[in-house]
Amino acid sequence: MIVADTNLIGYFIIQGPFTADAEAVFYKDPLWAAPILWRSEMRNVLWKYVRSRQITLAVALKAMEAAEKLLHGKEFQVESQSVLSLADGSGCAAYDCEFVHLAQARGWKLVTADAKLLAQFPGTAVSLQDFVK
Repeated sequence: MIVADTNLIGYFIIQGPFTADAEAVFYKDPLWAAPILWRSEMRNVLWKYVRSRQITLAVALKAMEAAEKLLHGKEFQVESQSVLSLADGSGCAAYDCEFVHLAQARGWKLVTADAKLLAQFPGTAVSLQDFVK
């Protein structure tokens, strides 16, 4: 099991330049988890695509449905004190630290393309490319 951040989920669900990398992560470990926050972040990502007319609303709705199926039963609440402590100590955004905290609390890796998370949490966060090596 891995913690997938919203970017990884988006790369997997929405065809683009990083889809092949996301698929490689999925083939190595198809059990993805995330804090409940991922839903709001994903909706915002999809809305940006709709607003810029890169996809239709219908496509966005299907993408969200696919993402929800991917993470069904693997969404977790996170502890505010730990998240805020991680954010304070790292300078990373609290919402990004939700993914870090979940990974640390469960003993899983956080697979991400976020350079700041990779730099601040090298024992927890791993890039898509390094994860599949």
